[in-house]
Amino acid sequence: MHDSEPDTIPIKTKPEEFSDFLKEIGITAQAKEIATDETEKGDYYSRYFSVTPRMVTNKGCLEVKGTNIDIIQIIQKG
Repeated sequence: MHDSEPDTIPIKTKPEEFSDFLKEIGITAQAKEIATDETEKGDYYSRYFSVTPRMVTNKGCLEVKGTNIDIIQIIQKG
């Protein structure tokens, strides 16, 4: 490696990555710990339709400041 490159690579969670993406476009967002918000409890999809996935993984939440949106939940379906 070159001298200007760091020796370690910081590992970021999905909410931290999305928070950095939003910061680049001028939106202030803070990553929250997984399963600490009321939004993350309960079913993500309805079980009445056959095309909805049964397996959904919670990746965390972002708390957005300065907008009409309070919380963004990041989920993975599949």
